[in-house]
Amino acid sequence: MITFLKNIGYVVYRIWFYVLVTVLIILFFPFFFIAALSEKWYPQFFWLMRNLWASPILYGMGCIPKIIREQKLERGKSYMLVANHTSMLDIMLMLKVSRNPFVFVGKKELSKIPLFGFFFKRVCIMVDRENTRSRVGVYRRAQRRLNQGLSICIFPEGGVPKEDVLLDSFKDGAFKMAIAHDIPVVPMTFYDSKKRFSFTFLSGSPGKLRAKVHSFFETGLLAESDKVTLREEVRDVILSELKNASQTISG
Repeated sequence: MITFLKNIGYVVYRIWFYVLVTVLIILFFPFFFIAALSEKWYPQFFWLMRNLWASPILYGMGCIPKIIREQKLERGKSYMLVANHTSMLDIMLMLKVSRNPFVFVGKKELSKIPLFGFFFKRVCIMVDRENTRSRVGVYRRAQRRLNQGLSICIFPEGGVPKEDVLLDSFKDGAFKMAIAHDIPVVPMTFYDSKKRFSFTFLSGSPGKLRAKVHSFFETGLLAESDKVTLREEVRDVILSELKNASQTISG
């Protein structure tokens, strides 16, 4: 009986998430739509999504953001934002962490999500990882966005890791792009997203949603051949933080 009631709670919690996501988009659709009409208006679109969509979803789910910063983002400067990825809440949490407008780079399948996909297709950089031309086109579109003073956000695992994997291997793209455009890489650790709202259906609970912004990795003196070293150094920072957090909980 207790298990049955818990499962009912999980289902209600998950449905509530999708209700929040959908209702907020519908409620503010005219504002989102107008701001998405022009790339010049992207900072305004970002502000709307951060404050009228991401924040209400997080607080409405009872997931209270707690952000620790080893280094702060400078206003008006472009960065490559990277973090571990285990939950749909990661999108909202990333929007909450960075006040600097950034553009997500994500797989094209996200454009098929009702309502959310409509805006994702208009304002984000989509990539088909099976298509070489698509992957090359990402760099061109990212350059245009960086020229507009925006930052780029990539979850470098390239997907959600298996249940028993703490942190999957990283793809090269984010680090190659950061070096090519001479922008700092900002590693972030998201500790609680999987616990709060994982991709496992019968799971999730309200609570703290912690994130840590680590010290940045500068890329000004790096060449493309350094991308693997940079990739592994950034991954080591996030993996070490996740292991320490895991040991603290188990201890």
